[in-house]
Amino acid sequence: MIKTVIYSRVSSESERQDTERQTKELQQYAKRMNYEVVEVFEEKVSGFKKNDQRPVFSKMLELAKEGSIDKILVWELSRIGRSVLQSLQNIQLLHDLKVGLYIKNFNLETLNEDKTPNSLSMFMVQILFSVANMESKMTLSRLQSGYRNHIKKNGKKSVGRKKGDIDSDEKVLNRHSDVVRLINRGLSIRNISAITNKSTNTVMKVKRIL
Repeated sequence: MIKTVIYSRVSSESERQDTERQTKELQQYAKRMNYEVVEVFEEKVSGFKKNDQRPVFSKMLELAKEGSIDKILVWELSRIGRSVLQSLQNIQLLHDLKVGLYIKNFNLETLNEDKTPNSLSMFMVQILFSVANMESKMTLSRLQSGYRNHIKKNGKKSVGRKKGDIDSDEKVLNRHSDVVRLINRGLSIRNISAITNKSTNTVMKVKRIL
């Protein structure tokens, strides 16, 4: 029987984010595939942190180094990390240890059954990382451009919300009615962000209210 571990991660300590859904779906997948789940690792930490700043992730890597597991199951690629270089290095480390990575949302296996790298999957992984990196840079560029335009028109003192000024849920939904409409149509958070030119945080805030 193939021995696996489940790794679930969220970036925030907020109660609005938890690892329960990721873990549950990966457990269901492992059961369907008749995998033995040796351990479940759940972590609340930024994916931009280095390995030594992610204690749960580091503990999981130790299991891989001991030869105790054959495969790691994750919900999506960004759970391994958001730093492209470090994430690719982590995947290469796992491959050197003959440990595969299964990415559920794209149904990708990074190793073949004979423990050799799956060339097509690794090609897809690099594309996905490149797209995510490009989206991150575009979002930052839009924010910086918007900030500069705001300063130019209104002056620096007007930037930001006044202390104690908190919008009601109704005001938020009214102000972002375009986001509401696209959410109701079933579009992804990233697609909505790109279409409306609004940050993914804004889209997620609206989605939580709905």
